Amino acid sequence: MVFIFWSHDAKLRAFLNDTTILWDSSIFWKAKVAKFALKKVMNTKAIQITYWISTALVSLMMVFSAYSYFANPEVKQGFQHVGFPDYFRVELGIAKLLGAIVLLVPIKGLIKEWAYAGFTIVFVSASIAHLASGDTIGHASAPLIFLAVLTLSYFAYHQSKKAG
Repeated sequence: MVFIFWSHDAKLRAFLNDTTILWDSSIFWKAKVAKFALKKVMNTKAIQITYWISTALVSLMMVFSAYSYFANPEVKQGFQHVGFPDYFRVELGIAKLLGAIVLLVPIKGLIKEWAYAGFTIVFVSASIAHLASGDTIGHASAPLIFLAVLTLSYFAYHQSKKAG
């Protein structure tokens, strides 16, 4: 379906500049499948916003938890409670910092895929460890909530790669 699109907005005219321009006195007219073009721009922007918000939430949580692994003695006791050795807390803290950086920095290649996979394993393992050690469902469900946010970030990342 073809629409006749009229606009005095310079940015919108620049965006639609790839199609035929019809000038009629001082009014700018353009023939464009405007409905679909504008919908794509809106979807791309929504995908980018979803990606950055979900990725920022996951990365902030990972940086905060990594900091807590090094600075908070209660977290050290929590690792002992679920049966993990102390060196694992340090390794996991370093891995979380590196993973958060990889998610935030625009890097090409498969390294982002590895970060997403690593965080998925961490969240599922944390939930299982809390359940196995007798913790409440609240403790076990928190990692799964962040797994849902991570999944949203992952799919938005791949959608933005397709769109862009």
